[in-house]
Amino acid sequence: MISGEIPQEVTSLTSLRSLNLSRNHLTGKIPSKIGDMGSLESLDLSMNHLSGEIPPSMSTLTFLADVNLSYNNLTGQIPKSTQIQGFDQSRFIGNKLCGLPLNESCKANWVIPPVAVEKHRGSHLVEDGWFYLSLGVFLVRCC
Repeated sequence: MISGEIPQEVTSLTSLRSLNLSRNHLTGKIPSKIGDMGSLESLDLSMNHLSGEIPPSMSTLTFLADVNLSYNNLTGQIPKSTQIQGFDQSRFIGNKLCGLPLNESCKANWVIPPVAVEKHRGSHLVEDGWFYLSLGVFLVRCC
């Protein structure tokens, strides 16, 4: 019954092949430099209370043959890599994640730039206003 955060120092164990911290009371984020554990073949952090995103560095773990991050409080997109995206969906359930291998797609956050009033004084205001209105309608319909 380990509690608290995963120490960043664990990522300095570069020759470690298996790390199983499942079924504990771990909180906080997955260490951002987890990708430094280049020899890691198996990683199980399931059934904890980890939060935040899966670190992008995890996509560099090329020897990873098994991973289980299920039943935490992880959010965001699963890092894109052949290794991670090849695992079964069950290894990620119980989180608020999106992207492959899950069926939940990640929708991009569309931001419509505000019209700069000073720049658009005069006849271009109507033309530019229609452009942004049309863009907004398009985004609402497609997404």
